[in-house]
Amino acid sequence: MSNIVLQLSSEVQNQVKSYYASSTIERNAPGVIFAAKLPDTAITIYKSGKVMFQGGGATREAGRWGEVGSTASQSTSSTSAHKTIMTKGDRLPENFSAMSVLGSDETGTGDYFGPVTVAAVYVPKDKIELLYELGVKDSKMLNDQIMLKIAPDIMSVCPHSILTLRNEKYNAIQAKGYSQGKIKAMLHNQALKLVLSKIEPEKPQYILIDQFAERNIYYNHIKNEKEIIRENVLFSTKAEQLHAAVAAASILARYAFLKEMDRLSKIAGMNLQKGASGKVDEMAARIWLKHGEETLKSISKWHFANTEKARKIVNKKK
Repeated sequence: MSNIVLQLSSEVQNQVKSYYASSTIERNAPGVIFAAKLPDTAITIYKSGKVMFQGGGATREAGRWGEVGSTASQSTSSTSAHKTIMTKGDRLPENFSAMSVLGSDETGTGDYFGPVTVAAVYVPKDKIELLYELGVKDSKMLNDQIMLKIAPDIMSVCPHSILTLRNEKYNAIQAKGYSQGKIKAMLHNQALKLVLSKIEPEKPQYILIDQFAERNIYYNHIKNEKEIIRENVLFSTKAEQLHAAVAAASILARYAFLKEMDRLSKIAGMNLQKGASGKVDEMAARIWLKHGEETLKSISKWHFANTEKARKIVNKKK
């Protein structure tokens, strides 16, 4: 599916709006000021002045308003293009942020309540500009509500995989002696494998994993897996600032985490606290007293220190 982005003046943008007025649709994505849908093409105008044509008829429709290929479709995000980012890990190739990359990231590992989620996203170089127009950036610069809005747009334009390891399964694996590092490595490998199978025979120029372990440790964790993804794999900290693929993966992982937290909050009868602070201890104790130990265990990472702290609070109140 083609994606073409043109930078158009306000005057031409108004002409675009008039031309497609009968095909207007509602789009609530950040930065969108107009959207229309033809049988084979979606047209979206952004506050930045960029107009995106997506679909089988993208070349035809974009050609009505500008010279296709004349705009900076290979431009990169300001989060990585023009500033030095202090990272640890592999040395990245020149102009890495403009390459076709499969990226992966995870979230939820530091939260007592809720799952561990891992996402992998393939972003070919001709879709980098589109993702930035959709609002993709380092997830630490976005709030949860914005990520919930952006995630469906990412999923609609990029091959991806999202894995959600729910608490009951997490606790069972952890009880067998699996460390968080091993659990994360297995999930990353699986997510990458799933995306690679979706894009065959196409291959990314590189795979970038947001580094949580040294290369040798990561591969030691997954040495017994049937299929291990090794080709052109790079590791770096702060990887979501280095390529749109990891930034997008970070958003999708957070999206999946938030969705599961909503489900668990309904079970608990309260909005679950994120993180692992003293507030979490108090909330865990309330759930324990109200619903019992098994319910609390089913929605938490049971091996965290919060469990024993909650147990002490419960014992004092009994």
